[in-house]
Amino acid sequence: HLRGLDGLIIPGGESTTMRKLVARWGLRDPILELAASGAPIFGTCAGMILLAREISDGDEPVFPLIDVTVKRNAFGRQLESFEGEVSVPVLGDTPVHGVFIRAPVIERVGSTVDVLATLDDGRIVAVRERNAIATAFHPELTQDHRFHSYFLNMASES
Repeated sequence: HLRGLDGLIIPGGESTTMRKLVARWGLRDPILELAASGAPIFGTCAGMILLAREISDGDEPVFPLIDVTVKRNAFGRQLESFEGEVSVPVLGDTPVHGVFIRAPVIERVGSTVDVLATLDDGRIVAVRERNAIATAFHPELTQDHRFHSYFLNMASES
């Protein structure tokens, strides 16, 4: 089902369950081939964890497309989930409303990774490396479509 796609969004959810489903359905290699073809891949929340080259708790990476180290549930459990405004300069001057649900955070960024957004305290919550982007928050849960437009522009350029 991946043939002919211009891009792929890996959504939020439960990254451990997603890892098991990727293995069960044999999706790892086809998705890596899609990325290698230049198609953009966008991971949100759990999708960010799946795209990370390193996961701080030691799990093996699934699609190591972004040279970052990610920490799961970095803000705490479900009760510590929150919403807030996030400055994303590549999307303009108006902040993006971030919905952080048991969200990860990036602890380390490789030299080829562009940081797209940080929180006021400096924690990194959005990145891009070549044709892969990831956010710790859920842009799909807001009416702001700028991140998705950014992704669609990446797809039209690839």
